[in-house]
Amino acid sequence: MKVLVIFGTRPEAVKMAPIIKSLKNEECFDTKICVTAQHREMLDQVLRIFEIRPDYDLNIFKNGQTLTEITCRALMGLEGVIEDFKPDIVLVQGDTSTVFSGALAAFYHQVKIGHVEAGLRSGNLYSPYPEEANRKLTGVITDFHFAPTVTSKENLLKEGYDEEKIYITGNTSIDALKWVIDSNYKFEDEILNDIDFENKKVILLTSHRRENIGEPMENIFSAIRDVLQKNPDAEVIYPMHLNPKVREIARDVFKHTNGVYLIEPLDYLPFTNLMSKCYLVVTDSGGVQEEAPSLGKPVLVVRRETERPEGIEAGTAKLVGTEKDAVFNEIDILLNDDLEYKKMANAVNPYGDGKAAEYIVKIIKDNVRLKEN
Repeated sequence: MKVLVIFGTRPEAVKMAPIIKSLKNEECFDTKICVTAQHREMLDQVLRIFEIRPDYDLNIFKNGQTLTEITCRALMGLEGVIEDFKPDIVLVQGDTSTVFSGALAAFYHQVKIGHVEAGLRSGNLYSPYPEEANRKLTGVITDFHFAPTVTSKENLLKEGYDEEKIYITGNTSIDALKWVIDSNYKFEDEILNDIDFENKKVILLTSHRRENIGEPMENIFSAIRDVLQKNPDAEVIYPMHLNPKVREIARDVFKHTNGVYLIEPLDYLPFTNLMSKCYLVVTDSGGVQEEAPSLGKPVLVVRRETERPEGIEAGTAKLVGTEKDAVFNEIDILLNDDLEYKKMANAVNPYGDGKAAEYIVKIIKDNVRLKEN
């Protein structure tokens, strides 16, 4: 059975890595990997960590690329890959422009599509942008919906999808975490090795969403600055996104603030190990909302909507928005109220048992028929 795995960004690579490993362990699969390299440098980091060698590399990344350019270059490149390999099924993961392009290219060639992490919905087509649209558009042409949670499955059922094509698997990000967390991990950056994680309440901040750039991001950073001024036992580590606008806002707001470490983006391996050592996480990222709870870290989501309500419902995460006072108050509570902190830190992670890749590969093995010659 020919399986083509397509991805283009670091988060996709992380979540596809366990599936690739599982597919490679099965003799019945001829598995090929295609990367669009929608992101280049950050993608390559994960390929090295998980020892993944792509069979096809479209290398579409260009500085200043638009969503239209990404989609068109990916679609054109993937057409050639599918015509060359002639897969029985194409696997895509998540909600990037690569995901939509990969699914569309497969559809145009009448190849079955498996959508990993299907069914996430924020309810707002423009938040996150363009991810909410990408995952909905992908769902329309998908044959196998690998939903990470019951909530994801229910979202798909509400939209009229066939229940027989929906499979609850858990999230493969949890599978990946099991391989990379090391309690004795040493960072290459000595600044991180010198931080007193035992005695300081270290906040890990990630912020990069397009819809947050501008006033929302200024509010988030200003709230964190004020938190540090009130709580001298707290510190913040912010691996700054490469977007120049994001960096400009961060440097402007934090320029005279003690206890803030503005560092370069981290590879997946140091980032996840940093997450395991920190006290709490403030983020507008999607994947971090899944990973941090698995490590017992409370998550404050600085967005207006989230497509991952399971963490909110389970109590591992809290949706706080982007208003300065709200962000300040929620961080301050977790820094000073042990009961509230433990309630979130000890909540049950809703994203699976770390065997999602194993389940997905078995489903493919049991349900995808080889093409007739």
